[in-house]
Order: sequence, then C-alpha cells, then structure tokens
Amino acid sequence: MRTYDNHWIKEQLEALREPEYQRFTASLLPGVESILGVRLPKLRELAKKLAKDNWKEYLEEAQDDSMEEIMLQGMTLGYAKGNLQEKETFLRAFIPKIDNWSVCDSCCNSIKIAKEQPEEMWEFLQEYLHSEKEFEIRFALVQLLDYYVKEEYLQRVLTEIDKISSEAYYVEMAQAWAVSICYREFPKETESFLRQNHLNDFTHNKALQKITESLKVGKAQKEYIRSLKR
Repeated sequence: MRTYDNHWIKEQLEALREPEYQRFTASLLPGVESILGVRLPKLRELAKKLAKDNWKEYLEEAQDDSMEEIMLQGMTLGYAKGNLQEKETFLRAFIPKIDNWSVCDSCCNSIKIAKEQPEEMWEFLQEYLHSEKEFEIRFALVQLLDYYVKEEYLQRVLTEIDKISSEAYYVEMAQAWAVSICYREFPKETESFLRQNHLNDFTHNKALQKITESLKVGKAQKEYIRSLKR
C-alpha cells in the first residue's frame, strides 16, 4: 500500500517552492514551463522517500504537471532498488518526458544502473544514442560521460560520440562535454580522437574549450589543445 499519493506530493512541492529560486531556474531554462522552484537537494530527499515506498505504483500514477514532478520521477527511479529488467518499462516511459538539460543531467546523476549492469545498460542506451530526439540523445550521452569513461569502454564511448550527427544544441554540448571528460581522464588515448573526428566545427571547438577550462589539465596540454581549433 502506498504511503505517498499525488496529492501529498503536490503539497510537499508547494511547501518547498521558492519564488526567487523559481525565477533563477526559469532564467536558465528558457521555454520550459511549469517550474515551481524547488531546490535539487530537497527534490532528492523527497525522491528517496518515494523510492522506499511502492515506487512502481507511484511511477504508474505520477503526474507531469510541473518540471519538478517529472524530475522527481527520474530521481525516484534512480534511488529505487531494482535492476534494469525491473526498471526498463519505467525508464522507457520516463525518458521521452525529458525536455530540458536540468531534468536530464540531474536524473542521470541518480540513475546509476550502469554501475551494476554496464553491458546491459550499454545495450539499452543504443536506441537513445541513435534517436532523433534531442533530449533522448542527451540522456544517453550523459549516461556515457557519467558511467562509461573507463579504460575498457573509452574507445566505444568515443566511437558513439563521433557517430552522432545531430545539430541540436543540447546534443552538441553533451558531445563536447563527454569528449572533455574522456580527455581529462585519458589524455593520451583521447588525443588521436581530437586530431581526427567527424564532429562539426562548433562541437569540436566546444570540446577543446571545455578541456582548456579544466583545472585537471596542465598548461602545456592546454596550449596543444588550443592548436587543434578549427
């Protein structure tokens, strides 16, 4: 039996909303409607409560009336106990609801299935890496940069990044971000990719910029990276 229903959830979110934070968040997410203005740590606390309850029933009945309600679904899915097989149906229902980078990136930070089932999650992500929808692709890319920048997956990650030809802004930014993380962790192995890839000029140069902004990259490395600008 569920302890928390949609009415209770809406009451909690209403109590946690901050008008000033709502205005700040809205300024970062132009075009996104129904932002309540609830801070991420508070949403995570709420998601952890929901994850300990009957989370499957909650997700089946969850409402999408605000950005925070959608974000709460993704976070709950991440915190709930269960493997990919148990969560796959709910993931497939949730991912198409993502319509901004904040929901995408915050929920990817919670959905850590790849840590326990890397190969199974890799296969699951293929559909989304090859999607035509901006935030479905971004979801998959952020999963890669969060959980797959490891020696055994590095070349596969770079290959997938290189295959994507979308010119959607938030896809390009995720590609650049992912390349910069690969370079930060594996500079030598990623260097050849930077010299020869199929990224468009904007994405390639944005990746270089992100690398040079990293505090973990040395001065000499940054000078060389700048020389690769197109």
